[in-house]
Amino acid sequence: MIRKLFKKQRHDPESKIGKALAKYNIPPEYFGVSRRAVSRGILVGLFWGFIPMPMQMLGVVLTTPLLRFNVPVAIAMVWLSNPLTMPAMYYMEYKTGNLLLGRPGLEHVTMSLEWFKTHWSDIVVPLYVGTAFYSIVVSYLIYLLVNRLWVRSVKREKHRREAERRLRKAQERSDDYAEIR
Repeated sequence: MIRKLFKKQRHDPESKIGKALAKYNIPPEYFGVSRRAVSRGILVGLFWGFIPMPMQMLGVVLTTPLLRFNVPVAIAMVWLSNPLTMPAMYYMEYKTGNLLLGRPGLEHVTMSLEWFKTHWSDIVVPLYVGTAFYSIVVSYLIYLLVNRLWVRSVKREKHRREAERRLRKAQERSDDYAEIR
């Protein structure tokens, strides 16, 4: 259950994290574990993670004052695009950009700096069109999915507790009835 994965915690002002937040005047919402904070952190992290640019974490930090979100979750989402996954992600974005633009794409790719210099103009536009699609549309869909799963998790937990309470009350009534006899 998604809600149990991110159990609500209050930062004790006397803990190390609490002292660091107070010392550097960091709003506690940046470490909040609410549905909104976590889902916004996922949205922002994926948004910046899909963009082929250096220092994606700096983008997360610059976005922080605009949308209050869980910064550690956002930074973790940015790291989904890492040196191992970047080639596949950027190739997928390039192919999606070509599909959206109605272009056939390049054939016979050579992994050399000279090849990339000569074909840069053919690569950059489809790459960033695909990047815009994944950064905006896909990250927003994942944001909606996380929100929906979180709400469903809370409702399911509430129903489970109510069923346990009803069962306990029924058990108590049957025990009381047995004592009367």
